[in-house]
Amino acid sequence: MTLKKTLTIAGSDTSGGAGIAADLKTFQEHGTYGMTAITVIVTMDPDNNWSHGVYSLPVNVLKSQIKTALSTGIDAIKTGMLSTEEIIKIAGNAISESGLSHVVIDPVMVCKGEDEVLNPGTVDAMVEFLLPKAEIVTPNLFEAGQLAGTKTPKTIEDMKAVAEKIHSLGARNVVIKGGKQLDHDKAVDLFFDGQTFTLLEAEKTATTYNHGAGCTFAAAITANLANGLDVKESVFEAKKFVTAAIANGWKLNEYVGPVMHGAKNRFGAPEITTTEI
Repeated sequence: MTLKKTLTIAGSDTSGGAGIAADLKTFQEHGTYGMTAITVIVTMDPDNNWSHGVYSLPVNVLKSQIKTALSTGIDAIKTGMLSTEEIIKIAGNAISESGLSHVVIDPVMVCKGEDEVLNPGTVDAMVEFLLPKAEIVTPNLFEAGQLAGTKTPKTIEDMKAVAEKIHSLGARNVVIKGGKQLDHDKAVDLFFDGQTFTLLEAEKTATTYNHGAGCTFAAAITANLANGLDVKESVFEAKKFVTAAIANGWKLNEYVGPVMHGAKNRFGAPEITTTEI
C-alpha cells in the first residue's frame, strides 16, 4: 500500500493542540503520511497565565528539513506559522522549486490567546512570496483583513470584498474563516474560486475548546487535495472535519482546550449547508 505524502512547514505547539501537532493528527485521520519542517517552537508559561514564547529555529535547519521532505516526492504542502520574512521567503522558494500545485497557505499571524502580529513585516512577505503560489489560502477574519490591507471584515459582504482582493493578489482560491466570530446565527465560512462565492454554514458550538481549529481546517484541506479531491470538495469536507473536531473539543487545563481531531471519523460528519451567493 502507498500513502499520499503531505508536508507541513509550520511551528511546533508544545501543548499539542495546534501547529505541527494538529497537522500531523489531521493528516493521519485522512490516511496520508505526514512530514514536517519546523519553523519555530512555541512554549506556554504555566506560571504566567500560559503566555507564549516563540523560538525560531536556525534557517539552515529549516532548509535541511524541507530538502529532506521534498526529496521523497510530496503530494501536497501547507504552511502555518512562518515567523519572519526570511522564513517566508525560504518557504516560498521551496514551493516554487518543488513544482507542487497543491499548496495550502494558512497565514498564521498570531498565537491563539495573543493579540499582536508576530512580526508586522510578515504580512507583506506573505503577499509577495506565498499568495501567488497558493492553490488556496485560509485566513481567519483578522488575517484576511491584514492580507487585503483593509479593516477586519465584520459582515458577509465585507468578506466577499476581502476575498476578491486576496484573490487578485495571486491566490487561486480563498476561504475566509468566519466561524462563530461573525454576527450570524451559524458558524460561517466563505469560499471564493475567482468566480463564485459559496457560503458554508454549520451549527455554532457553545465552546471555548477550539485550540488548533484553524490549523486543523487547513491541514484537512491539504490532505483532501493529496487524496485527489478538487479544491471545492476539499474545503467542504474539511469544514465537516473541523466542525466535528470543535464540537468535541475538550479541556486540557485551565488555560486551553484543543479540538478533537478524530471526532469525525469516530462520531460521524455534522451537517454542513453550502449556498452560492
